[in-house]
Amino acid sequence: MPRTASAAVRLVLVERAAQMLARREPVTLRALVEGTGASTMAVYTHFGGMPGLWRAVRQEGFTRLAARLDQVRPTSDPVRDLAALGAAYVDNALSNPALYRTMYDAVADLDDPQAVAGAFGVLVSGVARARERGRFVDAGDPEAVATQMWAAGHGLTMLVITGVLPREALMVHAPVILTALFVSAGDDEERCRRSVRAGWSALG
Repeated sequence: MPRTASAAVRLVLVERAAQMLARREPVTLRALVEGTGASTMAVYTHFGGMPGLWRAVRQEGFTRLAARLDQVRPTSDPVRDLAALGAAYVDNALSNPALYRTMYDAVADLDDPQAVAGAFGVLVSGVARARERGRFVDAGDPEAVATQMWAAGHGLTMLVITGVLPREALMVHAPVILTALFVSAGDDEERCRRSVRAGWSALG
């Protein structure tokens, strides 16, 4: 379905606000709409004001993350699929760096907090599936493993997005981190390496 003109203006303002925040530029109404073809009233029309805009910026980040994670189709290898979800998470962040940096700024509430829970739930379900298939130990807590995976992935991704580390660091360090995490959850080390390598290769 084609995007309506109204939805297009809304998205332009969301993305511009995220970019300005990432560049540490003052986000005023006038500066926000400059060059977009929209008037300052558009912020009130689409968001009800600046607080609504901040909520929309964060929400858009999680909406895109959920859509990207949803593209990962399950295979017969649950550990490979977890690595593929990690690669999808990173790919979304690299494709939307400004939005990614605002997603975790709790200065504004989300209109749909379940967006965060939904993305995290995908990881929890993936870990639970690996446990059901005998790759992880029964005593392993899916939420704990998913939390460690998200925290490690977020930290490394932020270091790359902010320029502290080069993008190549993701290809070098992320598979090592995931393998160590999954082995600690009970997976066989050599088998785990193969699965992680297969899943992470989707990032390219």
